[in-house]
Amino acid sequence: MNFAEIYHKTEPPYCYPRNEREMIVNIKTGYEVDRVWICYGDPYSSGIAGGAEGWSGTEEEIIYKKDLKYQRFWTTTVVPEYKRLKYYFILESNGERYYYYEDGIINGEQQKLSAKMFQYFIFPWMNPSDIAKTPDWVNHMVWYQIFPDRFCNGNPARNSEQVKPWKKGKVRNEDFYGGDLEGIIKKLDYLKDLGVTGIYLTPIFESPSTHKYDTKNYMEIDPQFGDKEVFGRLVEEMHKRDMKIMLDGVFNHCGTSFPFWKDVVEKGPESPYFNWFMVHKWPFDTTVWDTRDGKYDSFAFAAGMPKLNTNNPEVVAYFQKVCSYWVENFDIDGIRFDVGNEVSHQFLKTIRKTVKSIKPDIYLLGEIWNDASLWLAGDEYDSVMNYPLTSSINDFWVDKSLTKIDFEHTINRCYTMYMQQNNNVLFNLLDSHDTDRLFSRTGDEDAFYQELCVLFTMPGSPCIFYGTEIAMEGGHDPDCRRCMPWDEIEAGVYEERIQQMKKLIALRKSQEIFRSLHFHFPNEIPNPRVIEYIKLDWDYKLFVYMNCSDKTEEIPEKEILFSRKYENGKLLPGGVLIQK
Repeated sequence: MNFAEIYHKTEPPYCYPRNEREMIVNIKTGYEVDRVWICYGDPYSSGIAGGAEGWSGTEEEIIYKKDLKYQRFWTTTVVPEYKRLKYYFILESNGERYYYYEDGIINGEQQKLSAKMFQYFIFPWMNPSDIAKTPDWVNHMVWYQIFPDRFCNGNPARNSEQVKPWKKGKVRNEDFYGGDLEGIIKKLDYLKDLGVTGIYLTPIFESPSTHKYDTKNYMEIDPQFGDKEVFGRLVEEMHKRDMKIMLDGVFNHCGTSFPFWKDVVEKGPESPYFNWFMVHKWPFDTTVWDTRDGKYDSFAFAAGMPKLNTNNPEVVAYFQKVCSYWVENFDIDGIRFDVGNEVSHQFLKTIRKTVKSIKPDIYLLGEIWNDASLWLAGDEYDSVMNYPLTSSINDFWVDKSLTKIDFEHTINRCYTMYMQQNNNVLFNLLDSHDTDRLFSRTGDEDAFYQELCVLFTMPGSPCIFYGTEIAMEGGHDPDCRRCMPWDEIEAGVYEERIQQMKKLIALRKSQEIFRSLHFHFPNEIPNPRVIEYIKLDWDYKLFVYMNCSDKTEEIPEKEILFSRKYENGKLLPGGVLIQK
């Protein structure tokens, strides 16, 4: 047995309360470990001397596991009777048993030493205020991301001279097309009919750009999009339709038109806002569109987006007021934090306490593209944008050398990084305003719908980018931000694609098993490019298959919920099948 591959610690994601009653306990081992048991009980069941009285616990085998590329992740749920947990593990390999305690691994003879002082794993107390809680409603959501300037122009009278005629095809970042909040209101019934239950809007606060990530005024709606009256109407109309709304908060940086930054540029260290930013040289050349010279910190090296000092209590207090204002006055349902891993942890902890005191079930989402464990302990974000899942799904279709086992390992990695309550509300996506569009990346409808089927059957909450329902094309930013072709949509050009999306969304919403946290990969079909996994709940199983090979595979027919290229029990190349 390779002891170096065995790992456990009394902290997430290895040991944590899922709620006030249940504890999740996980352990990683190598593949040579055949069986694992947990022996657990109350620390004081034999007295108060920490085990000197001969402590013993309940022994239970851990049967659930997920295979990773190099290790195996075993998981179980225990219910501590008195909110405390003391435990160790028993590991079996080739008939030999070893015992894993906090201070290491011992053999059977060492385990029998009566005078040995065993250092057990201890979870001292399940304090309710320390248990990570996430909003239950998020798991039921189907999100729709909108880049407002390119979605729909609902009030052409608001257009400025710089607004260009609505067009199909490639766009530039500097071009305005007049999309606004009234346009979104006009299309709410379309979105409701599609099955969408929540809208995530990229920034709508006042800003000189089309993308609005260089904020000028956090307390005003950008005039190109409307005003507070129109925004209030949008939220009201969405809530009437049982739809949620999430705004984009750009708190890591601002734009150069932000008044406090302008004051710093003018006055330097004499400005009361000088320490609101991270300025290292002054005066500095503001005509150079880059910060590699170290004059001040910015988002990336974009001089037009000076970085805010979220370590400064004054900055934290300012954004407490900003967030409170939009939650209290407009009842928004979520906030997405742009560049969510660069703002300070203290900033996030304070913002969370503030907004959760106003609306306890508000959804706080961080834009983090990699492992976000540090931000998901329960006192900062509820969830993050699940870009690891995006990559895991994408890479299998791009890299034809990958097998179904590779796919299993990388998907399992995505769902063993965090606590179950986080997994339940992850923001799952295949494309966004920051990536190329899914249809352009896959290059064909077969891969496009196969990837969407994975998205809609994974734990978390799926999000589609505006236009994905019609397989809209577009390369990387800014090409992914094309204008929505409403004339063609209303003429029925994309009706077949829209109907496919409606069906997937309806299944996601109506079938609880689509949203279940529990899945495994049976890998019974020998073909290495046929993905197969089973979703589980208390009532029945859901079988998901994707044929990514050039061979037809026979799969017995059950109750079919969704299929493409499945005929007479045969799943053709490029086909997908979801059945009970």
